[in-house]
Amino acid sequence: MMHYVDYSMMYHLIRGQSVIKLYIIYNMLEVADRLFSSFGQDILDALYWTATEPKERKRAHIGVIPHFFMAVLYVFLHAILIMVQATTLNVAFNSHNKSLLTIMMSNNFVEIKGSVFKKFEKNNLFQMSNSDIKERFTNYVLLLIVCLRNMEQFSWNPDHLWVLFPDVCMVVASEIAVDIVKHAFITKFNDITADVYSEYRASLAFDLVSSRQKNAYTDYSDSVSRRMGFIPLPLAVLLIRVVTSSIKVQGVLAYVCVVLFYCGLISLKVLNSIVLLGKSCQYVKEAKMEEKLFNPVPTATPGKAAGKQQSMFKSTQGFSTDENGSTSVTNQPVHQKESAPSLLVTSNSDQFLTTPDGEEKDISQDSSELKHRSSKKDLLEIDRFTICGNRID
Repeated sequence: MMHYVDYSMMYHLIRGQSVIKLYIIYNMLEVADRLFSSFGQDILDALYWTATEPKERKRAHIGVIPHFFMAVLYVFLHAILIMVQATTLNVAFNSHNKSLLTIMMSNNFVEIKGSVFKKFEKNNLFQMSNSDIKERFTNYVLLLIVCLRNMEQFSWNPDHLWVLFPDVCMVVASEIAVDIVKHAFITKFNDITADVYSEYRASLAFDLVSSRQKNAYTDYSDSVSRRMGFIPLPLAVLLIRVVTSSIKVQGVLAYVCVVLFYCGLISLKVLNSIVLLGKSCQYVKEAKMEEKLFNPVPTATPGKAAGKQQSMFKSTQGFSTDENGSTSVTNQPVHQKESAPSLLVTSNSDQFLTTPDGEEKDISQDSSELKHRSSKKDLLEIDRFTICGNRID
């Protein structure tokens, strides 16, 4: 379906617009990308559940085939949206005075204004960090697409690559600088220590390690992608479309090179997964969270269900008290009717950072060791909401 989309016509159509209009379009595309990611995650979840649900269940929804066509339509539309983003960035690179590229880079500094002077808790900062990871990776893929399209137009002349190189470095450097300044001032204004990023890293590592277990529900990196709100399918479709249209394969030797390149990519993927798993195990051990991998939370028995509902209802009225004696103001009052779904087994990484920063100041110095020990335990208990608002468990 993507081969019927004319990239050249889209390029010239966008190039004919004014600079201010393109700047507005680019900002709208960034917002639409996040909304599409949220909606698409729900569509793909519905497809996976419909395809893998138990056969004895009574169907209360449409079948697999309609869900499949909805998922195909979503991936197609999202890939077109990312293609328009890449085309707009390509127009900015090829403009004579680079004014559009400068305006797009200045948009990163507007992001500082919108986030630095707001109140952030640790869990909000974790969501922002995940969003920045996803945004930076997407920008790298967009820059790769721009370079491929430009190199194709200049017959793969290596000299033109050095013409693009300063602009690519400028875009990447501005993105990194903005993220550094933004996170530095957010942690400064909200009294958050820099050690919290090692906790974020340990939480992501725990997600990756736990998804490698035999009883995991998801693919190896699916839980990490969900937490970041990242959907790789549209990007992969667009990259395949650009590569196949930019590189012409002719002759037996060319096909042999393609097969060898594909085998090299598979080897790189396997090596990358091994390295990631090793580093993740190291971070999990450093955070002393490995016992959580082998000690799942026991399910509630029917005889204890009523007593558990009452205790949960009492503990969630107003301020709830955790096992360390500190109160949490983030737990909302829960009605007795709503306490039944909470009996479901949640992941062991679901209560990290639910305590506001102000509570840490109220805890006395005598209990600092206890707090340090409990923070490692609470690290695994982040509520698994991605930036798009989708649950994982």
